[in-house]
Amino acid sequence: MIKRLSKRAGAGLAVMWAAATASYLALLLAPGDTVDILVGDGADTPDIRAEIIAEWGLDRPEVVQYLDYLWRLLHGDLGRSYQLDRGVGEIMASQAGPTAQLTLAAAAVGVTLAGVIALATAGRGRWLRGVASAAELVSVSVPPFLIGILLLTVFSFTLGWFPVSGAAGPQALVLPALALGLPIAGVLGQVLRGGLERALEQPFAVTGRARGLTERALVARHALRHALLPAVTLAGWFTGALLGGAVITEVLFGRPGLGQVAMQAVTGRDMPVVMAVVLLSAAVYVTISTLLDLAYRVIDPRIGG
Repeated sequence: MIKRLSKRAGAGLAVMWAAATASYLALLLAPGDTVDILVGDGADTPDIRAEIIAEWGLDRPEVVQYLDYLWRLLHGDLGRSYQLDRGVGEIMASQAGPTAQLTLAAAAVGVTLAGVIALATAGRGRWLRGVASAAELVSVSVPPFLIGILLLTVFSFTLGWFPVSGAAGPQALVLPALALGLPIAGVLGQVLRGGLERALEQPFAVTGRARGLTERALVARHALRHALLPAVTLAGWFTGALLGGAVITEVLFGRPGLGQVAMQAVTGRDMPVVMAVVLLSAAVYVTISTLLDLAYRVIDPRIGG
């Protein structure tokens, strides 16, 4: 286990280094002067330019600049947004809470709906599976922003059950979480139901039935564990869908969060913030992949190192 975790940690560090290097090269290779790029659409004064040159070491050789950039990252220094006149780390920390709240709620919606639909339809009549498959196909095919618009039109503008925008209270979280979680539920539901149906055809299922196990007990005790592996494998896509969808969802529902920050940074050419968003996304993927590796071993101990 220690050896495996060491390998995962090494791979994770390599991914983080690659993300940091790629974002730094994007800064250097972008057309125009590096100082102009870092200033972006913010105030441009001689003092700010001197501060940028000093912070990024632009008066030193490029190799030294790069090593200094990595050194600052290792110490948690993500730089400064000269548009917002705040540290990037402070900006990210202040907006991480609402985004984490939204993504966790959307993940709960997706996983719960997928589990309920898969358990209710696996091995059942063809018409029931057909209805479930059609609903899953629709949820996967429709983009989250369109689902969000439909939800807003029906439940906010027409019925008035939920607020149109903002993040005040649990009610404001319901529609964004549904908009972001429904496509995830569609994919996970299809994969989980397929895994359950394959598992129920295996020899251990026949043996379990011969011993008197009910279908419900067979699914809960044995088939579900076998069906979870392919579903858990989708967690990489799952994470990407949440991170990418959070940007549009937060803008659509007027919620604060990293999605809003990323959108404003891209449109305003705030490169220090854009680079920090790239690094955060890489860190999330590294963390999720490590947790997945541990989850595989818990679900199926036969998976070796």
